Amino acid sequence: MGQRYERIEGRIRSFIEQQPVFFTATAPLSGDGHINLSPKGRSGTLVVIDELTLAYLDFGGSGAETIAHVREESNGRITLMWCAFSGPPKVLRVHGRGEAIFRDDPRWAGFITHFTEVDGPSARAIIVVRAQRISDACGFAVPFMEYQEERTQHAEYFGRKSDEEFAAYCERKDHLGVSLDGLPALPLPLPARSD
Repeated sequence: MGQRYERIEGRIRSFIEQQPVFFTATAPLSGDGHINLSPKGRSGTLVVIDELTLAYLDFGGSGAETIAHVREESNGRITLMWCAFSGPPKVLRVHGRGEAIFRDDPRWAGFITHFTEVDGPSARAIIVVRAQRISDACGFAVPFMEYQEERTQHAEYFGRKSDEEFAAYCERKDHLGVSLDGLPALPLPLPARSD
């Protein structure tokens, strides 16, 4: 039987911090817009900032739907989800409001210090999530899966790029400046980092 929690603390926080993968889900306000669901990984890219706030690094890739949805006026809805693929069964969801902190935002320097394990030119935004509802479910239907190791291709590929090369990469990609539904997404040209 699932239950709700007032805060991200204790065993809930420990569960989040132990999971090697999580998922993000967002949608535009338009009923005919595209719903987005993305897997996230890379150790050290998600942090619990306080009892109601999480943040994760948004890296270079093929799209910017999450950014567009949290930027949309009167929107910002986001759900983060973790599944226990080992140990006791559990599915945990944090429903909340997201905000994209971009590289030229004066708050960038303060937020980026939370990510002590990873950084680099491919971090294009920090998504800050303020929890409104925290709940778990049984997870009895989630299969056991064995975690082997992280894939290194993403970090290696973008780790070879300078800030200038990464900015050029972003400008060449479709659906970074605007979402699939035409919403403003990643500000282009990619702003320089404020730190």
